[in-house]
Amino acid sequence: MPQVRLIDEDGSQVGIISTREAMQKAYDKDLDLVEVAPDANPPVCRIMDYGKYKYKLEISEKEKKKKQTQVVVKEIKLRPKIDKNDLNTKKNHIRRFLKSGNKVKITVMFRGREIVHKQIAMDMLEAIIQDLEDVAVVEQAPKLEGYNMVMVLGPV
Repeated sequence: MPQVRLIDEDGSQVGIISTREAMQKAYDKDLDLVEVAPDANPPVCRIMDYGKYKYKLEISEKEKKKKQTQVVVKEIKLRPKIDKNDLNTKKNHIRRFLKSGNKVKITVMFRGREIVHKQIAMDMLEAIIQDLEDVAVVEQAPKLEGYNMVMVLGPV
């Protein structure tokens, strides 16, 4: 590449000059010559402090990571024969998880012949949906997966 289109450190275009001359201008200003568009004809180079540029890029990446939120799926496991008080405690846990912005996967586990009474689990999950409709949205309706009935709730 004998010639390059040069952009000065303040963003103004210098024009098309030889590569050697562009390198000399960057050296005189104690800055770096960075190729920003190698596919252009002629290639575009910019005079800049490359270390400072990389540092600012790194800082902006860290800021983006701070603002990023991770969705966590909490799991609550129940049995069809659960007592009312235990179920209320589990509902309170679910409510707390949803208020903190997490999704909740509710699993009703069947053992042995309990699988015959799927309707008990279905009624229990429907009651949970009714009680938590102010803080929860059903993301996955209750469905049977083997010996487990699974439902996913998300925050409103």
